[in-house]
Amino acid sequence: MTATQSQGGTPLFRMEGICKRYGGVRALEDASLAVEGGRIHAILGENGAGKSTLIKIMAGAVVPDEGRMLLEDRQVAFRSPAQAARAGIACVFQELSLIPDLSVADNISISNPPRRFGLIDRTAQRRLAEEALARAGAEDIHPRTLVRDLPLSRRQMVEIAKALAWKPRILILDEATSALTAGDVAKVFAVLRRLRAEGLALLYISHRMHEITEIADECTVFRNGRNVASYAAGTRSGSEVVEMMIGREVSGVFPPKPQRHRESPPVLACDRFGWSDRLHDITLKVRPGEIVGLGGLDGQGQRELLLGLFGVLRGTTGNVSIDGVATSIASPGTARAGRIGMALIPEDRKTEGLMQPMTVRENLSFAALDQLSARGVIDRDKEERAIDELVRLLAIKAASLDIPVGSLSGGNQQKVVIAKWLMRRPRIILLNDPTRGIDVGTKQEMYQLLRRLADADAAILFYSTDYDELVGCCDRVLVLYDGRIVRELEGAGITERALVASALHVDAQAEAAA
Repeated sequence: MTATQSQGGTPLFRMEGICKRYGGVRALEDASLAVEGGRIHAILGENGAGKSTLIKIMAGAVVPDEGRMLLEDRQVAFRSPAQAARAGIACVFQELSLIPDLSVADNISISNPPRRFGLIDRTAQRRLAEEALARAGAEDIHPRTLVRDLPLSRRQMVEIAKALAWKPRILILDEATSALTAGDVAKVFAVLRRLRAEGLALLYISHRMHEITEIADECTVFRNGRNVASYAAGTRSGSEVVEMMIGREVSGVFPPKPQRHRESPPVLACDRFGWSDRLHDITLKVRPGEIVGLGGLDGQGQRELLLGLFGVLRGTTGNVSIDGVATSIASPGTARAGRIGMALIPEDRKTEGLMQPMTVRENLSFAALDQLSARGVIDRDKEERAIDELVRLLAIKAASLDIPVGSLSGGNQQKVVIAKWLMRRPRIILLNDPTRGIDVGTKQEMYQLLRRLADADAAILFYSTDYDELVGCCDRVLVLYDGRIVRELEGAGITERALVASALHVDAQAEAAA
């Protein structure tokens, strides 16, 4: 047994009574976890269950409000990732931390490069990179290659090598295989098994249930910021795991869904739509008056689909039709133009939806200036009437319309994002997780607004990481997995259980029979 192994089943690392809140939002509440050396421990849970916050605390990126952490029964506290790394904890996130314009070797040792006479020792740096790449099963990547010249799957292998260069005692992998080819996943699994044999404690988070089944020794399920169950891998069926993940009350208040006829022709349709290695053969239709949801666990291509339809991405394939007419949407300007009439409500309101230093008034009218102007001159009366109408419609609360939009609450900022696009009176509305991080009351107002827009014959494509919203708001839900639509749910078939089972790619028949 190596020095990193736990003795007699004693956990190498423990978290007890961990709490973390962001304003009024509870991310973790009295959460605990025990990780043993020489074991691969999978963490499961739906979006918002607390998994990401838990590992960020463990890796030193987030400081908990309450609770304690023990490493070999000694209490520890990490104020930064560097502190956690020095204690032997390394994390590989889905979002890469590499600098594209630097070499692989530079990236691997960027936080602590080997030095000689005060200068970086390039020979030692290259040797360190070669050793880390070999340990990650990526010997074919040359240390001098610029990261920008590598495909995404190889960059992910460099990220894993970068973590292994710290010679960690605990390695956390958060969706670290999501960008990998099947061949690279097999290599990573071989590496993980070797590290397990060496006595490392490995924490593994993945949306892919077949990976959990293949690689994990034990599993812990989180729900609503708490760990609700731990079990030996292979002892619970997919249906039982789904039940543990979704066993919570539905808290949202949603407007009733009207009975609709499906005969009307679609406003928006795409056939075999694809992009890079992120979207594959997407075929869908959205009719006037419909709210069509995009389900699946986070990162399965939902955002890319919305961006692709709105003309943001270059190199998309397949066909897009508007009102039955094949249409090329080469840019957002084309998408929002009159004949198409499309709007995209982005996920990140601060960087993608608003100009924070500008006033509420300026943000509201910015997207529709062409419609509020004549011969290049803004019609101020028309602008004022349009702004007043939308402020009332969305109940935007602001001390004045002339204060910076960044001074508003998060919920009111999101209302401004939606209002500025409604100013254009779009026929097709794409929503990218629009209620993330806003309070329950504002969410309910948004649900009512979506249904009113649909009742006015808007065609709505709605991605949400909140399954309650998909169940409560949508007439149909298309579930994505690995960039493909794997299931369509409709009517009474839109249940949280069906959504989670489909998102995890659990066998539908087994899910239905449970």
